[in-house]
Amino acid sequence: MDVVIIGGGLGGLCAALDLRQRGHAVTLVERQRYPFHRVCGEYISNEVLPYLRRLGLNLLALAPAQLTHFQLSSPAGRLLSVPLDLGGFGISRYQLDAFLCETAVAAGVTVLQQTTAMSVEYDEAAREHTVTLADGQVLTARVVLGAYGKRSSLDRQLQRPFFSQRSPYLGVKYHLRYPSMPRHLIALHNFADGYAGISAVEQDRYCFCYLTTRRNLKAHGSIPQMEAEVLARNPHLQHILAHAEFLYPQPEVINEISFAPKTCVENHVLLLGDAAGLITPLCGNGMAMAIHGAQLAATRTDAFLRGQLTRPALEAAYHHDWHQHFGPRLRVGRAVQQLFGQPLLSEAAVAGLRLWPGAVRALMRRTHGREF
Repeated sequence: MDVVIIGGGLGGLCAALDLRQRGHAVTLVERQRYPFHRVCGEYISNEVLPYLRRLGLNLLALAPAQLTHFQLSSPAGRLLSVPLDLGGFGISRYQLDAFLCETAVAAGVTVLQQTTAMSVEYDEAAREHTVTLADGQVLTARVVLGAYGKRSSLDRQLQRPFFSQRSPYLGVKYHLRYPSMPRHLIALHNFADGYAGISAVEQDRYCFCYLTTRRNLKAHGSIPQMEAEVLARNPHLQHILAHAEFLYPQPEVINEISFAPKTCVENHVLLLGDAAGLITPLCGNGMAMAIHGAQLAATRTDAFLRGQLTRPALEAAYHHDWHQHFGPRLRVGRAVQQLFGQPLLSEAAVAGLRLWPGAVRALMRRTHGREF
């Protein structure tokens, strides 16, 4: 086999489709079964559209929401609004990931669903990887791509430093109906120890997703209580909580979200998407970065499989590409996050940015990429 991809999110699925279209044998391993929900803001910058068109993907068939303007509020409700330079679109992961999976399977990718990769080993002599699955099956491949998301038991096996460090962050996501909000708008509302994003997706739905801390949750005992006592202090969030129709009986929740720096190559595995580095949700561009990472990994992997790169050259080239495109964005994202979450600082930041809209656009350019 040429390539095994561990993880069937946007990065893994796009890389699988790209490499298959280049003529390579690809197996993708996904621990869940499509379709399923993920904790995700579900906004994608239009920078990805040329690449998706090259892959033959017509996302208009999924009727995504077209997002053209951005709004930011302080914890007290002070608002800042600006247009999005490139714009973007909103589409649920429930629908998008299943669509990409179907497209990849139709192109000849082998997709193993409800299958967990337990370990990855690299044999220097044989120059190939061995991937052991939970059911005992063993896959061998010349290249392994790790696209398994924010945190996995594979990170422990690969002895990645961030895995042993506790992270204070957790993410909560709902889908809801909220006709009070324009469908072209993506909004970010701050509250004490966190911020919440809301934007339209397909049909008449909105994605409502927020990041906060375990400390915030522990202090209030439950998610509903925290929402009522902390989020609702922001009048915009209070209106959402009071008037939106929530479509999940329970929210999707993920713990231990780490924004610590990560490496994009571990034990000869090329990592992409959140496995390689997680941009703060405040900057709202993780989905586009995962898709762009797939393009970078597929391009370099194709060159290696065709004998145009040695293994060391493959890993060095991918490391260079990844850091050139994403390293500055992640650093800016971590810096911007420090301005929000603390009420007094958040109020000052929004007040200052309202007087300097050019700074907002500059920050957006630094956390978003160009069309590729």
